Amino acid sequence: MGDIHPALTNADWAAVWLTFKLASVVTIILMLVGTPIAWWLARTRSKWKGPVGALVALPLVLPPTVLGFYLLVAMGPYGPVGQFTQWLGIGLLPFTFAGLVVGSVFYSLPFVVQPIQNAFEAIGERPLEVAATLRANPWDSFFTVMLPLAKPGFITAAILGFAHTVGEFGVVLMIGGNIPEKTRVVSVAIYDHVEALEYAEAHVLAAGMLIFSFLVLLALYSRKTSVWK
Repeated sequence: MGDIHPALTNADWAAVWLTFKLASVVTIILMLVGTPIAWWLARTRSKWKGPVGALVALPLVLPPTVLGFYLLVAMGPYGPVGQFTQWLGIGLLPFTFAGLVVGSVFYSLPFVVQPIQNAFEAIGERPLEVAATLRANPWDSFFTVMLPLAKPGFITAAILGFAHTVGEFGVVLMIGGNIPEKTRVVSVAIYDHVEALEYAEAHVLAAGMLIFSFLVLLALYSRKTSVWK
């Protein structure tokens, strides 16, 4: 079962750092991309609301390996994204950190869009109508009225997006592979240790993930409880 030695290797610490770096970058991108999508879904009456909402939520039910496979094909040398990135001169995205970011953004998108969308829908139209009577333009109404009122939804979205990215496995393994210090994240490192029968090292990383996940959920549910009081 391997040596009982709980100390993490330099490669493990590199995986921890890469994981949190990936989660931070992805969360920032998701907040920027997910907010307008959530705003549109919360307010539109278009016939496309259902299909777009289903497309955003697809990663919730789709096996990660399926999503990772099609992203890998799309970003490969013969895929449309891969041909575009080669035309730009930046090469191919698979098995790079940038590829991990793209895959993680797609995979964690519903965890950011849905809380923000729910927050916008819960606010309703009344605050915007009041702002309009005060001659506030749409941008002022959004940034000075809707964003502050939707703050709990944004906090929830950021927490869920970050935590979900930290825990990814299938998508990052399909797109990034297992390259130390480049694409090897904590979930992949745990798999490597188990595969090598290094259960003590796997336990340290897995316990860290377990504690992190619990603290994230505790903070999330504690905040919801305080909001409802």
